Amino acid sequence: MQTAKPIGEFRMHRIMCKNKRILLGVSGGIAAYKTPELVRLLKKSGAEVQVICTPSALQFVTLKTLSVVSERPALVDFFDADSGMWNHHVELGLWADAMVVAPCGSNTLSKMVSGQCDNLLLTTYLSARCPVWIAPAMDLDMYQHPSVQEHLQTLQLRGVHLIDAEEGPLASGLEGKGRMAEPAHIVDALNTHFEVPDNAWKGKTVLVNAGPTYEPIDPVRFIGNRSSGLMGIEICNALIQKGAEVILVLGPSHLPVPENIKIIRVETALEMFDACCQHFGQCDVGIFAAAVSDYRVAQASQEKIKKNHDSMQLDLIKNPDILSHLSQTKKAHQRCIGFALETHNAESFALEKLQRKNLDAIVMNTVGENSGFQSTQNSVVIFTKNQAPFASNVQSKSDIAVLLLEKLDDWHVVE
Repeated sequence: MQTAKPIGEFRMHRIMCKNKRILLGVSGGIAAYKTPELVRLLKKSGAEVQVICTPSALQFVTLKTLSVVSERPALVDFFDADSGMWNHHVELGLWADAMVVAPCGSNTLSKMVSGQCDNLLLTTYLSARCPVWIAPAMDLDMYQHPSVQEHLQTLQLRGVHLIDAEEGPLASGLEGKGRMAEPAHIVDALNTHFEVPDNAWKGKTVLVNAGPTYEPIDPVRFIGNRSSGLMGIEICNALIQKGAEVILVLGPSHLPVPENIKIIRVETALEMFDACCQHFGQCDVGIFAAAVSDYRVAQASQEKIKKNHDSMQLDLIKNPDILSHLSQTKKAHQRCIGFALETHNAESFALEKLQRKNLDAIVMNTVGENSGFQSTQNSVVIFTKNQAPFASNVQSKSDIAVLLLEKLDDWHVVE
């Protein structure tokens, strides 16, 4: 016999709120005591949460509690009393991917309908460009009152999503419909909205390497290349949007990286090799976009080399080939996608690498005026063993990343 699930159990297999920015508006009402648990579940699902309270909400829950669980200062006033800083309702409305008012009492519901804005929550609601949900909570007769039902219908006609009240014991001692939806049910409603459509990347764990590597000559000099790491970082962003788990091994790069992914920062090719070997075993796919130095200095100086001679010779030795090593040792279910940056004979070199390194696909690009290193744009040709090559136009690297994942999905390179 199956054991019944507790009411309101949070379905942790659905975490589509991950990386989403959620505004939680808390209005006055006894149900506000549930909001710390709601914030906890949203945070557990990977969301950023900014709480905004009405003044009356503070009769039932404290700003300190909500600040601690959300890991951000919970807001109630237009201006911070201590610093005088303005809590900018327009910026808050633009920041969010979703806004939820829970609990939404009758007073706040009425003001949302009429456009009144006498507190920070309401001004933020009127400024929000994101989808908005309300989770009403009030006593049985209040909830059934025609004016309340009319207000609920009006907001829904305006595009506001209703997370309907639930039945059960009420604070008045009555029993019926009027309880705020359980926090887990509210999170499930948001998850349903943000749920990623089925695709080959959903649920996959993907290792990405990106950026250059620096090979030290002495404590102040190194051998490197012009890679910024942007292409690999944009691939990480695209993977997150498709529901993948991402591990990024990143060489020296100043660019911002996505949140809520595992990041291993390295500097040298040997460090990148070790990190990739350590983590690839737990991954389904490896996408190797890094510009790894082919050679390193055989014996880097421990002290700065003085400029005492007209010339200097460096003894260089070959670095391990990360892509070749992992693709040759991959398991049957694993896939390896490589990148090839060329300046001439690009197609023949790319096809040779595809075969020699046992890759499932290779992405060829060339150094050009509007593409390649230190550019926000790129154009690529994607080769596989079984498909005709696909050539893109010059596009932003973010668009190239999305296109690459979609092509590998369409071609069943990743399944």
